[in-house]
Amino acid sequence: MKDPGDLSPAPVVPGLGLRRLERDSPLVRSVQAQVGEPHGWRATSRTEEEWDEHQAALPLRQYWLITFEDEPAGVAYLEPQSGGDVEITAFGLLPRYVGRGLGGYALTLALRQAWATEPVGAPDVRRVWLHTCTDDHPHALGNYQKRGLRPYRAETQPTPTTPA
Repeated sequence: MKDPGDLSPAPVVPGLGLRRLERDSPLVRSVQAQVGEPHGWRATSRTEEEWDEHQAALPLRQYWLITFEDEPAGVAYLEPQSGGDVEITAFGLLPRYVGRGLGGYALTLALRQAWATEPVGAPDVRRVWLHTCTDDHPHALGNYQKRGLRPYRAETQPTPTTPA
């Protein structure tokens, strides 16, 4: 997304919100692991030491908790990058909130926050982006596109084969 005006917001979901977390909050790791487990996110299998090293390497990353009626419902992690880019490095709902019509508005909140993030090396945010893959929720790409994100590049990676 190259302009905040490209955002096509989903309808407001009463009770859904976004709350900033301190990077040392236990919710950062635990909620991300719960969100990512069904999709095979690496964060679900990192040791404590690997997690600490990963966190130390990302000093600008912002951790946002998606809440529903003040309870944890998911994550939206943002990382300002040089040149005015902001990457959404993690986005998703806890399994118990999937399929309840929250994803579109949760992404709307995350995208608005990304556009409001202080850029690095530029006067304004120039682009908000994220990666997705076929392991993500089957409706993820459709939600991203409905909100105004556009594909930039598609890659195909070979599927590992099991020896006979």
